Amino acid sequence: MLQPGSPAPAIDLVDQNGQSFSLAKQGKGKILVYFYPKADTPGCTQQSCALRDIRTEIGRTKIVGISPDTSAKQKKFDDKFELGFPLLADTEKVVAKAFKVWKKKSLYGREYMGIERSAFLIQNGIILEAWYKISPKDTPIKLLEALGK
Repeated sequence: MLQPGSPAPAIDLVDQNGQSFSLAKQGKGKILVYFYPKADTPGCTQQSCALRDIRTEIGRTKIVGISPDTSAKQKKFDDKFELGFPLLADTEKVVAKAFKVWKKKSLYGREYMGIERSAFLIQNGIILEAWYKISPKDTPIKLLEALGK
């Protein structure tokens, strides 16, 4: 698992609008990168909308969501809930694997591979905070705490 002080893995993906997004090109500000299992599902909607709702409280900190969904699905999710921040399509799970959030999971005795809901606060390519297995409701709380808000 990635730890605070670790270099952040590269992120080079396409967002919900078909635009390229590269972590390396985001400048020196802080960025919250959060991974969610599937767009427009209850937990992912709760998490994304809660982050949308605190944007005015986090200053210049950017928010970026990543899931294995396609750009088209991410676009529908963004349009439906007016999220207003990049939602990246990691359909090949390359970034999820690099961040160590693509994990074996089980549900009702069935094992499968999926995203472990996680969030990372990054600045200048370095992980400041790493929250694995974070709950949807704790994501904005932990971000505000980390920012001293």
